[in-house]
Amino acid sequence: MTCSVAIVGAGPTAIYTLNALLALRPAPFELTIFEKQPFIGKGTPYRPGWNDPAMLSNIASIEIPPLATSLVAWLHAQSSERLAGMHIEQAAIDDRTFYPRVVLGEFFSEQMEMLLEQAASKGIVVTVRTRCEVVDAISGPEGMTLRVQPHRGECFKVTFDHVILATGHQWPEQPEVSPGYFASPWPASEIEKIPATHIGIRGSSLTAIDAAVALAVAHGDFVEPEDGGITYVPAPGTEDFKMTMLSRKGLLPEADFYFPIPYEPLSICTAEAIEELTESNDTSLLDRTFELFKRELAAADPPYAQETHLASLDLEDFCEGYFSRRLSSDPFEWARQNLAEAQLNYEKKHVVRWRYAILRMHEVIESIVPYLSDADFLRFSRHLKTVFIDDYATVPHESILRMLALHHAGKLELVAVGEDYQVDPHGVSSGALLTHGSTKFHFLVFIEATGQRALSAKDFPFPSLREQGIIHDVEVSTDGGPARGIAIDDRFHPISSQIPADQLFCVSLPFIMGRHPFVQGITSSHEIGQIVAAELAAEIGQRCVTGETEQELSER
Repeated sequence: MTCSVAIVGAGPTAIYTLNALLALRPAPFELTIFEKQPFIGKGTPYRPGWNDPAMLSNIASIEIPPLATSLVAWLHAQSSERLAGMHIEQAAIDDRTFYPRVVLGEFFSEQMEMLLEQAASKGIVVTVRTRCEVVDAISGPEGMTLRVQPHRGECFKVTFDHVILATGHQWPEQPEVSPGYFASPWPASEIEKIPATHIGIRGSSLTAIDAAVALAVAHGDFVEPEDGGITYVPAPGTEDFKMTMLSRKGLLPEADFYFPIPYEPLSICTAEAIEELTESNDTSLLDRTFELFKRELAAADPPYAQETHLASLDLEDFCEGYFSRRLSSDPFEWARQNLAEAQLNYEKKHVVRWRYAILRMHEVIESIVPYLSDADFLRFSRHLKTVFIDDYATVPHESILRMLALHHAGKLELVAVGEDYQVDPHGVSSGALLTHGSTKFHFLVFIEATGQRALSAKDFPFPSLREQGIIHDVEVSTDGGPARGIAIDDRFHPISSQIPADQLFCVSLPFIMGRHPFVQGITSSHEIGQIVAAELAAEIGQRCVTGETEQELSER
């Protein structure tokens, strides 16, 4: 019996899942891909219109997990005319360079087309349904039934043996949800229509930088003088254009730092050591993990351990100390000095060992999250998680140069608001009212730019799966415990007795962030794809051997 598989969404997670599945050489099956957009492969983070050509990705070619070809090899194969259209010089192509998001969109779209051709050559029946939105999914004994609304025509239903929900980021198509108040900075084409005024931006990470860049190029230009650097030149008549970023700590992300790829192995805080801790059912799991973290850090960089008195620090003290020097400095001056250090380290190929150790540990330590008590999950989220995110969510050097240029031009400020503040879009004619202590300020335009937050079951876009009890939130042990996202297992199946395990995979990033707090970007898509593909290949093979569905087997 031929097995049928549907992938809902055609972005990077779908690409890497299909790539891993084809590598496993499964028996022929029927594959249908549904994509709401008119094109496949680009996903929300890389599609044109949604992103301005000036917006940079924060992953270099050397970090992108392999597909049919690398990004650098693909760029070298392009015509000079196409490279010019992407504002890329052939001689400047490098595997550690950061390219615009829309360039990665073109790359991934072509990689997806090649994968589909490869699938067809292997006897897999491939159907691609673009401009088709899956509006619901219902589990039944015959399989998973999808309700599909095409761009034109009647809604229809179709049933599959296995469904992979890879719907990616969740943002409103129209971000201006009330006059002057934007729930997200995407599509960039919408916020670029904002007139020259004082604009508030909540956040200071790459998402907020994306918003600032899109606004900046709408009201001026970044110019690269012959002596190097970047300056910002406002357009005539934009004297009122100014941006204020608001964040709890009032810090810019640090500049991308040099490190060896692939990662050097850990020696103490290893996956095996963490697995041993999780299997011990120790109530002090978080603190014991932090001890492994400290030992790994001390072994990697003894001078750093001595300077910070690492051995004597508990989790909260370490995390507070991690940010302390930056918090006592002007954020733009710190960014300038940090950028100079990062540029020099790149030139010398010098590795800052403590940074590199933290970077390598974050994915290993993530595996403790499902086993933490509610209290320790909250401690982890408030403290250690922020350190890991700060370490891995560094940004391209050009992004820092642009922020410095905007600040120097008097167009950008950054304010630390801590925890005691409110942004209220209600009760004002436009934008939002900021209340910070005894100070109130009315931004005529306000943009939420804190990035994709973890979403819960109530936000899940397929209502029948909620009603069937298949999609539900992780239960918390105490009233008012921290939200922990939807309940999935380590193979990305919803945890439910109401559905055969192999019928549904949920790999939509916002909904798995409770269990996987560091899930982000292309490397996560690759890792998820490998796990799902292995499960799916086994199920396809089993079905071909038996020729029977799970329902048929249960009725024997």
